[in-house]
Amino acid sequence: MIRTRGLGVFLRQGILTVVRPFQVLRSDGVRVFSARLFAKATSKLERFRPVMLVKLADAAAVDWTDPGSQLSERVVVSEGPVDIAWIMSPPGKESGGHQNLFRFIKFAEDAGHRCTIHLYSSRTDRVSISEVTGMLKTTEAYARVNADIVNYDPNKGVGQAQALFATGWETAYPAFLDRSAARRFYFVQDFEPSFYPMGSEYILAENTYRFGFHGITAGGWLASKLRDEYGMVTDHFDFAVDKQFYSVTNRERRNEIFFYARPVTARRAFEFGLLVLQDFARLRPDVTINMAGWDVSNWEIPFRYRNLASLELSELNDVYNRCAAGLVMSLSNMSLLPLELISAGVTPVVNDGPNNRMVSDNPYIEYVPLSPQAIARKLVEVLDRPDAVERSIAMAESVVNTDWRYSGTQFITAFEGAMRA
Repeated sequence: MIRTRGLGVFLRQGILTVVRPFQVLRSDGVRVFSARLFAKATSKLERFRPVMLVKLADAAAVDWTDPGSQLSERVVVSEGPVDIAWIMSPPGKESGGHQNLFRFIKFAEDAGHRCTIHLYSSRTDRVSISEVTGMLKTTEAYARVNADIVNYDPNKGVGQAQALFATGWETAYPAFLDRSAARRFYFVQDFEPSFYPMGSEYILAENTYRFGFHGITAGGWLASKLRDEYGMVTDHFDFAVDKQFYSVTNRERRNEIFFYARPVTARRAFEFGLLVLQDFARLRPDVTINMAGWDVSNWEIPFRYRNLASLELSELNDVYNRCAAGLVMSLSNMSLLPLELISAGVTPVVNDGPNNRMVSDNPYIEYVPLSPQAIARKLVEVLDRPDAVERSIAMAESVVNTDWRYSGTQFITAFEGAMRA
């Protein structure tokens, strides 16, 4: 067993995990804070009332089985700009989902559409707009948008908006209940029921795919899954990489590896990754293991490693360029990291599965079955390739035309196609 120490120790499936609640709240926002700290709490927290991401009154008010509850008429905007409302949970500094969401809000604005962001939280009726806007200005990870940011008011709703995007499962409930005539969309970045054990939150999240919204998803796996299993109308945009941040600067042989370490995000399989790296460290004790994504100093980890905690985007490329391989665990929709690693000449080693393969078929991604020893051997194999330098340059060239602007065009084409219909 991997031992841990520090505040907020929880027992989950026989493995101890440390969660520092206020750090989670500041960095990843209320979604991760609520989902990880409260919804997954054990007997230490049983005396407290459970907290869900969705307001319980909103969850109770939705009857998606009643045809009369669905909008019978949809707004059509045959030409010109569209007024778009986006309902989202309050963003956190390190919330990758929010960062990507803002990227696509910027694409919508660049296409001439007018956007308003409505913040929704089950923990309070009003979120501090000044704190949110202040955070957005201090990090380079968020696109600069012109959208007004307001608290979502169910009494006012989204007003005269012509399109309304739910952006996470909890926001699908106020989007469903909103009294506007706006056409409903669902910006889906992951299969969110899988964030939870089978239970109330799983069911509430899964039900949102039955609300009749038009889904625009991150990658083809989600579009296929939601269409085939839930009957959703779906489009998707492809994953891409921001090459202003990631490129090959080291054309020498590399003797380090990278692990995307996110112990507070269950789908990133942190504990499983440690099992892989324990095997790898036994096979190659001479290689430096870099961990970034979260401060893991409160974990007692049984091998030598470098704790890089949370880095700014501009700091990542230097780390990547020291590494020959990057271990990225993705148990639901694929992470954005594999293409970023490839752009820096790092071979991504990723767990095999349709959730990953259907998102990217880049030939330089090494897909490996979910066996710790098999993945550890693959990391060693990547390090020991005789053509490692040439291969790192070639893999970076393989994504030279993989640009978020194309993904933005896919998104706008799908959105405008639905609005003009």
